[in-house]
Amino acid sequence: MVSAPAVGGKSTNGGYCGPAVKPIALNMVSQIGLDPETADLPVSGIGGINSWRDAAEFIALGAANVQVCTAAMLHGFRIVDDMIDGLSRWMDDKGYKTIEDFRGQALPHQTSWQYLDLNYKTIAHIDPAQCIGCGRCYAACEDTSHQAIRYTRNDGIRNFSVIETECVGCNLCQMTCPVENCITMVAQDTGKPYLNWTQHPQNPYAGTD
Repeated sequence: MVSAPAVGGKSTNGGYCGPAVKPIALNMVSQIGLDPETADLPVSGIGGINSWRDAAEFIALGAANVQVCTAAMLHGFRIVDDMIDGLSRWMDDKGYKTIEDFRGQALPHQTSWQYLDLNYKTIAHIDPAQCIGCGRCYAACEDTSHQAIRYTRNDGIRNFSVIETECVGCNLCQMTCPVENCITMVAQDTGKPYLNWTQHPQNPYAGTD
């Protein structure tokens, strides 16, 4: 009943590192870039960077460079070479010559949650041509979400499709799908105007500063 690692039979809480830190770190970097008082400060991104894609996300939010700790501890310094190679290939594919070509380009698309459009709606779509029939989307939606995915079996082949009237656009199915672009979120025309939480009639502070 002694937690590991232990010192003389005793243990305590440790640090907070690795992938779990990434969302927090990305938010901090974006907040620095969005604030006029700090937007021009040089920023080094750190927290949960395990791949070239992670590095690209930090740079797109304004970081001029990134630091790697946990990933190097787990995989050695060679993982940095993999990150450089992956980032270089992605930049070539996008036509970026230097880091500055895309640094901070994601900032204009960042906002605070209270300004998100509450009338915006998407519905998941599963591409049957790309679906491998693993059923991860179905399990996630059926057991923990809105039971919005239909499962059928024809001639031994498993088929999955979205029940559009039940889908709330949470994109849990898309996140659990192992096949890139197999599940896409399709925007719907609701015919309703933009409405955020600061304007919502159920917000007791709506219309106040």
